[in-house]
Amino acid sequence: MNNWKIKVSIFINYFLFAILLNSVGAVILQVQNTYGISESSASVLEAFKDLSIAGVSFLVASFIVRIGYKNSMLIALGIVSITCLMMPFLNQFWMTKLLFASIGTSFALIKVSVYATIGLITKDKNEHISLMNFIESFFMIGVLTGSFVFSAFIDDLNPQSPAWVNVYYLLAGLAVFAFVLLLTSPLDESSIKKESTENTLGGFNEMLRLVIVPVVLVFVASAFIYVLIEQSIMSWLPTFNSKVLHLPASLSIQMASILAASTAIGRFLAGIALRKIKWLFVLLTCVVLAGILVIVALPLAKNLGDEAITGWGNAPIVAFIFPMIGLVIAPIYPAINSVILSSLPNRQHGVMSGLIVIFSALGGTTGSLITGHIFEAYGGESAFYFSLIPLTILIVCLIVFNKLSNSEKVELKSTGGH
Repeated sequence: MNNWKIKVSIFINYFLFAILLNSVGAVILQVQNTYGISESSASVLEAFKDLSIAGVSFLVASFIVRIGYKNSMLIALGIVSITCLMMPFLNQFWMTKLLFASIGTSFALIKVSVYATIGLITKDKNEHISLMNFIESFFMIGVLTGSFVFSAFIDDLNPQSPAWVNVYYLLAGLAVFAFVLLLTSPLDESSIKKESTENTLGGFNEMLRLVIVPVVLVFVASAFIYVLIEQSIMSWLPTFNSKVLHLPASLSIQMASILAASTAIGRFLAGIALRKIKWLFVLLTCVVLAGILVIVALPLAKNLGDEAITGWGNAPIVAFIFPMIGLVIAPIYPAINSVILSSLPNRQHGVMSGLIVIFSALGGTTGSLITGHIFEAYGGESAFYFSLIPLTILIVCLIVFNKLSNSEKVELKSTGGH
């Protein structure tokens, strides 16, 4: 089967949701300006997004095979198409809550379906891990694009202007285009539907039985720790730039985009490298380089001098170097996801994808909370030095995960048949 069309559709889906998910920071700022909402009230938008992702992933993963991966993605695109169109018309704070709840719900459907679909459209483990990295790199391109897209609709001269909501016409149009493309893209799901009909453990039982398998348990720990590291840096890098490096607020946000760019590049390069090089060697090298970068870069944040920083031209070198950690940690998440998924029969990819999304959301929330508390109590440098602890734990997890993924592959495949 020619899979190019479904692959293009998956890339566009991920691109769209990268923009929608990572717009929460911009929207939190704008609802304060436009609707006069307090900071604490605006912060609830993050919860509407993240809790809906985790909750829906848990509920949907157990029976997504019966719905169908393609149908699930179509439902998700339909939901965000409608809510994006509603936003400019209703233009109220409660609508932004509904919008992010729908974005989180839809992304849960998209991510679980996309991860499971990769197993249907790739021929072997190397192609699987390569495609996973390319898809995740495209997500980071969407993150970068989103910041420029939203800023184009914001009126700096009139902060209270509601004109920014017009961006949702553009995003609704992209969602409709993605829906039509996916609708016309062939995807053969007959193998997983046949297996599901013949041999089903049943919803949550399958998820619970899968998560207690040792290799899955170690994988879940690895994914949790990785996202904890990534999110703690991504969420707090603008604050680090502002409070530790003393960059202006707008420049702090702009220079934090280096992290997204370096992550996108890292995943793209890994998509090529992992076709030829064993994944464990690549990932261990990445973790070690990340630790070295933390140790080398953070001391550069000291003794910056008294010169006022006005732009990229006179920003301290640490503002350029430290975000390059994205380049080296980038391959880890998609690679370990690919390894666990390609170790399972296709029928279990939906359930496993649900576990990935759930524990990723929990890891991201945990990382952001821990970093925030350390930042407040001990300062920004200590907060980022803390990443050395989970990086060390991650090395151990990856070694154990590799050993178990090789020795327990047959056992995993037999799990779904009892």
